[in-house]
Amino acid sequence: MTKPTNVKREILRFGNGNLNRFEDTIVTEYPVTVKINGREFVTIVCTPEYIEDLVVGFLASEGVIRKYEDIEEIWVEEKDGFVHVKVNNINPYYQNFQHKRYITSCCGSSRQGFVFVNDAMTAKKMEGIRVTLSVDGCFELMNNMQASATTFHNTGGVHNCALGDLNGMVLGRMDIGRHNALDKIFGYCLRNQIFVGDKIVIFSGRISSEILLKVAKIGCELVLSKSAPTELALQLAEQLGITTVGFIRSQSLNVYTHPERIII
Repeated sequence: MTKPTNVKREILRFGNGNLNRFEDTIVTEYPVTVKINGREFVTIVCTPEYIEDLVVGFLASEGVIRKYEDIEEIWVEEKDGFVHVKVNNINPYYQNFQHKRYITSCCGSSRQGFVFVNDAMTAKKMEGIRVTLSVDGCFELMNNMQASATTFHNTGGVHNCALGDLNGMVLGRMDIGRHNALDKIFGYCLRNQIFVGDKIVIFSGRISSEILLKVAKIGCELVLSKSAPTELALQLAEQLGITTVGFIRSQSLNVYTHPERIII
């Protein structure tokens, strides 16, 4: 999409006892409605970039498609805010467990339960150890992601996510929705046939149960965050064999699950 990811806006700023006019940078958000074979499936509120990657990643993580080749065609109708997806091989189970939803930028998929049937079908349990990372490597990857987070530095209004390996960052994405940022990475990897088994997810926000499930669906066995995990996320990480590292700040971090992948 060619819509802007941020805009300038004149505001009043109060500080040090003074009130001044100031031009601030504000992040934008837009609703995008996904149609599958002509039928409305979901509306996602998102930052208007890498939309096709976002939709591909979302459909794969929700179990609508099993692989990128299931999509015959995808195109964005920017004027009306639609993404049309022509699918030649729809997972027959998704329609039994999904209903049309409106996914906001802050509430994930507004789930009533912590796990849907499609989560159980698409979340991958990690077997063995394909990647290990030193403590210094954790700090380096987190610093690299934060240094590249230009829109966050300008607006303070987005979540950042990156995919890395032992050589550094592979790619980074941002969005007003933390789930969207992960889907953009997932979709890019699917469309470009990037192997993720040896990759690491670096995340700016809280590791919730839904974020942990997204990591499992992508197929990564190690997730780094500068924030905290939730108890349910840690329970899922234990079950799925995922290493979670949180509160990566300054020169300290916490390893919560499967510490065998972290080298001291």
